Amino acid sequence: MQTSFQRIATGVVIFTLTVVAAVTGYVIAGWTLLDAIYMVVITIFGVGYGEVQPLSSIPLKVFTILVIIAGALSVAYTVSGFVQLITEGEIRKHLTTKRMNEDIQLLEDHVIICGFGRIGQMVARQLKAAHQPFVVLDNDPDRIELAREQGYLMCLGNATDETNLEAVRIQKARILATVLPNDAANVFITLTAREMNPQLIILARGEIPSTEKKLRLAGADHVVLPATISAARMTHLITNPYAVDFLSQTDGQVSLNELLAELDIQIQEIPIKESLVGGTIGDVEVRGKGTFIIVALRRAAGEVIMHPSHNLYLAKGDTLMLMGHQGDMPNFAQQEAIKREMRYRGARLRR
Repeated sequence: MQTSFQRIATGVVIFTLTVVAAVTGYVIAGWTLLDAIYMVVITIFGVGYGEVQPLSSIPLKVFTILVIIAGALSVAYTVSGFVQLITEGEIRKHLTTKRMNEDIQLLEDHVIICGFGRIGQMVARQLKAAHQPFVVLDNDPDRIELAREQGYLMCLGNATDETNLEAVRIQKARILATVLPNDAANVFITLTAREMNPQLIILARGEIPSTEKKLRLAGADHVVLPATISAARMTHLITNPYAVDFLSQTDGQVSLNELLAELDIQIQEIPIKESLVGGTIGDVEVRGKGTFIIVALRRAAGEVIMHPSHNLYLAKGDTLMLMGHQGDMPNFAQQEAIKREMRYRGARLRR
């Protein structure tokens, strides 16, 4: 089956050949070039002004009939190519949207980015590089089209509307980042999202420092103030230029984590599974044999404990944040599960 462009090209070629053959035929019949061209035009397009000269001979009448048929068919074929081109575009767009909606309905533990402006685009780019599933929600068709072109899952709609938040599966999401340049909208989105999913981690952008308190009261777990961060970095550049240069590797491109990676050090999150529940921070460090240090403990309720005590007990749903050499931090949960299974089997054998 020919594509739409092939149909258009074929139709144009046939139409051109028909016009050339018809003009040539009338010139051979003794007509002037202008009369021949005029006759072909009014014949093919069905204007109906009448013949330029009388069609007295049967061959000339048959020739004119063939010109009418060939011209009409070539024009119709060309027009059908344009119709196919438009239809294919609409169908393809519809299928793409349908497939994207189906992909969104399969999302779990994903990130919702409310707003695809400058900051939203940077967040999406970093999440894609980190292979984190996410979906973009914005009410601007141009920005949504930009997200579509970049291959992101996206949804056109206002993030303050509960229906649109449900469409991006907020009940199954892990994190929501509202990065709109409007503080009032970010507060309202935070309120709505917190009500719809109490377990959701909400990151909110604030333009002015006074908004931070409102966002936290609305339910935001973390508030990012771009202006404050920029001011703090400029101050550090003024007061500690050499330290900042060291951390940024003089090109402003390398983050602290990237610098640690170059030193063969990484920060890793270890979720506490059943095999570690009831143990202490000290137990984990002993099993680690000095290959890492525990820098923080995040409770299931959201509380973060920095430099946790060795005697602190671990509970289900907690998360440990470890820092150590890459490759030296084994999956303790998996190891403990294997040990527990071996002990269980041993106990059964003894019985």
